[in-house]
Amino acid sequence: MKKFILSTGKSLIGPAIVLLLWTFGAKAIDNRLILPQLGSVLKHFLAPTENVIGLGSLAVNIVISLIRVMLGYIVALLIALPLGIIMGYSKTAYQLANPVIGLFRPIPPIAWVPLVLAWFGITSFATILGLNQGTWYIYLSNFKLSMMFIIFLGTFFPVITSCIHGISQVPNTLIESARVLGAKESNIFFKILIPAAGPTIMNGMRIGLGSAWTSLVSAEMMPGSISGVGYLITHAYELAKIDLVMVGMISIGLIGSLLDFSIRLAGKKRFIWQRETKIDR
Repeated sequence: MKKFILSTGKSLIGPAIVLLLWTFGAKAIDNRLILPQLGSVLKHFLAPTENVIGLGSLAVNIVISLIRVMLGYIVALLIALPLGIIMGYSKTAYQLANPVIGLFRPIPPIAWVPLVLAWFGITSFATILGLNQGTWYIYLSNFKLSMMFIIFLGTFFPVITSCIHGISQVPNTLIESARVLGAKESNIFFKILIPAAGPTIMNGMRIGLGSAWTSLVSAEMMPGSISGVGYLITHAYELAKIDLVMVGMISIGLIGSLLDFSIRLAGKKRFIWQRETKIDR
């Protein structure tokens, strides 16, 4: 218990220093267009269900952003995980696909925006389902294919790169030992390769989730967006509501940290044996 309290206390020192600097800095500058008062930002978090400059509540915008991120993230995982595992396992598959992956990986998601808009325009899930009005149209029109694709790109490359690296770095002695003992190739794949590469793959999923959340801002600044935390930041800036800009930025940071913590916690529980080989932090 004492160790937990000390660890928590140390973790709070940094945020406390930032808040103090913010408080004194805002008083010294005395210009809400440069640095708003801490209280003017906190009041929005204390009333998350109130309408914000005609864009709906903060809570609703956060939920919409979360759904967008998770949709793009899950689709990317469904493609990147099996493809990365195959490329790490098969030298032929790696030689065929890696030049293409290497060509597109350095391109940041925001650079794809003009091309993605040309491909998808403002097509949404509502458009695909043929909805033109009604409650479902209002909800589904928020989820545009262009936004999903930008988030997908932000996730795909970190995940597939980690999968390839994790699988290819599994010691060959483990595989050969299993073969000598008569293990089938399917057992080697699922009981040796995947578990051994699991921590690296999980780390790639963690990086991919952070990248997806980062790409969200770019996605929600695209034409046709009328909701989400990224759009809230853009629209608040146009109205010179810098306190709302900071609310959006802080929301992105807090939720991103919570998502990162969740996936790290899942990794620790799944790969508990790794704790013995790591530095205790």
